[in-house]
Amino acid sequence: MTALDRYLARLIAVPLVSTLLISAMLLVLDRMLRLFDFVATEGGPVSVVWRMLANLLPEYLGLGIPIGLLLGVLLAFRRLATSSELDVLRAVGMSYWRLLRVPFMYAFALAALNLAIVGFIQPYARYNYEGLRFELRTGALGASIKVGEFTSFGSRMTLRIEESKNEGRDLSGIFVNAVTSDGSSYAATGQSGTFLRTDDPNVIIFRLTNGTLIHNPPNATVPRVLTFTSHDLPIDLPKFESFRIRGGRNLELTLPELAKIGGNPKSSEQERDTSRSAFHFRLAEVATMFLLPLLAVALGIPPKRSTSALGVFLSIVMIVTYHKVNEYAEAIGSLGRIDPLIALWVPFLIFAGLVLWMYHQVAHVPGGQPIGALERIFSKLGKKLARLIPGRRRKPDEEEEATA
Repeated sequence: MTALDRYLARLIAVPLVSTLLISAMLLVLDRMLRLFDFVATEGGPVSVVWRMLANLLPEYLGLGIPIGLLLGVLLAFRRLATSSELDVLRAVGMSYWRLLRVPFMYAFALAALNLAIVGFIQPYARYNYEGLRFELRTGALGASIKVGEFTSFGSRMTLRIEESKNEGRDLSGIFVNAVTSDGSSYAATGQSGTFLRTDDPNVIIFRLTNGTLIHNPPNATVPRVLTFTSHDLPIDLPKFESFRIRGGRNLELTLPELAKIGGNPKSSEQERDTSRSAFHFRLAEVATMFLLPLLAVALGIPPKRSTSALGVFLSIVMIVTYHKVNEYAEAIGSLGRIDPLIALWVPFLIFAGLVLWMYHQVAHVPGGQPIGALERIFSKLGKKLARLIPGRRRKPDEEEEATA
């Protein structure tokens, strides 16, 4: 690798890594607030939030890696162009294709990483995430007892606690109402209490101190009242159904599994359509990464004597729009209205043709600028808006235009 290649690698690495970190942090913070609210509503432990966010990271990286690659290459070439370094490199005989050697190295490495993420890592992470949501809803993670509220342990026991200390180890102001399997019921109050583990993983002991127990057998006319200093109440933990097996959704299937279902004649037509759509969607998203260096060069080089950032804005709009088109094409292909092969790869070919044309305009057409018309329109709009700002001092070129 030459000194030029190392220089380009450093220019690309900084915005690439920064974009990945910023996009991942924004997505994580947005989801974190909702997850904290969801976990608090379900009464689960706070630690599960971090486990759920960790399982969402592969999905966020799958979205952030293409945008990071695009902005990394685009901002690197924009810096070369605005500092006139690109003109020097072109003057000594460096072609655009030679300058794209390092960006394509990044593209191949990140495409392989993205393929591993969306094809193999993300399905397992998504399944683990759904499993945590299921366990939170059913209480299998150990739902907390909310202070001052009635908490049900199955359909036979209700518990209320007034105060909790020492991370739930010391409880006070306790009320328990339960019905046994033989039909008798009892209610107990206690000044304090604590939960104790037993040898049976399905049973725990709730030890009450300084309280009163009212027992009402089914055949007794008068309930029995007992005052105690210490009393142990066995509590049967509710049994939870197991979570479904992986593969309930296409997001939880790896690429080989999708290909197997899509090519299996024994599968239903709907299963084949949805599996093939998901398979081609992931491959099309990965294949798009090889076009991003060309798109970045076409949009990252502004016109001469211009520092417009229109290309940066337009690049993000194009990649996000193409992603949304792919999602719509996947949905149409899943419904069986259009063959998934056509629905996903025709937009890819159109997008590839547009990117190649834009790159050809910059690299092989003298003075070519694929978004030159848009640059001129936005430049004129900017000048008109600037004139409307009161108290702004005009530049000399603007005064000449106004005089003319």
